[in-house]
Amino acid sequence: MLSSSSPHPNNSRLRSRSPAAKDRGRISLPPPTTATSPLRMDGLPRPTFLRRRRILFPLLALALLCLFLFSSSHDLLGLPPALQGLRHVSPASVAALMRPRVDEIHGLLYYAVHSNEALAHDAPDPTQPLDLSIYADGDLAPTPDWPARVKLLNAETPLIMFSKTYCPYSMRAKDLLARHELVPLPKIIEVDLREDGDFIKAVLTRLTGRSTFPNVILLGKSIGGSDDIAAMHKDGRLRQLFEQAGLRVRKDEDA
Repeated sequence: MLSSSSPHPNNSRLRSRSPAAKDRGRISLPPPTTATSPLRMDGLPRPTFLRRRRILFPLLALALLCLFLFSSSHDLLGLPPALQGLRHVSPASVAALMRPRVDEIHGLLYYAVHSNEALAHDAPDPTQPLDLSIYADGDLAPTPDWPARVKLLNAETPLIMFSKTYCPYSMRAKDLLARHELVPLPKIIEVDLREDGDFIKAVLTRLTGRSTFPNVILLGKSIGGSDDIAAMHKDGRLRQLFEQAGLRVRKDEDA
């Protein structure tokens, strides 16, 4: 009969099991998953701050974009001073900005190019500013569309030279322009052959500040006389000026 104090054979084996062996016998459960702690591919919870950063960064970028677009104080990539008041414009305003500017010089050019000599007699004082309606004298259009006329004038005759047939400077300027073989061809207005020559000269003097001939007009702006265009041709600026105005230079010989 065994004594109650003698150890049971199996008890020594139970006591001899190491903690590691006990742990292997346990079933390990994955950490609980919640709606705020999603699992990654390795089964570990994904840090919450990463998801918050993905939301905050786009919102911050959107806020900065709105601040840039609607702030009136920023200068970065801002509009030029002449266009800074155009953030909120109507389609009609945009269309008006695209229309060419009409000045009195355009009225005179249109009048001269179309061989209208209606102002040869009883013309108003040419030393005073004149309304565009003066230059429409004899025109059959009841309400002339001057912006459309200016656009057509710039397209068909961008270069106009007021000349005199007997003037040696006019002859030299005409020869220089002819050697460029411009397209479209320059329009030559021989003032001395017109009955309204004195009127045209007086208006040109007032509008361009030049009282001599030739007077070369490019897109409604005087670029000077014979010596001026010869100097620009010599240093290479004349061809560039013509091309910027939309003319095609087929030939450019040295002066």
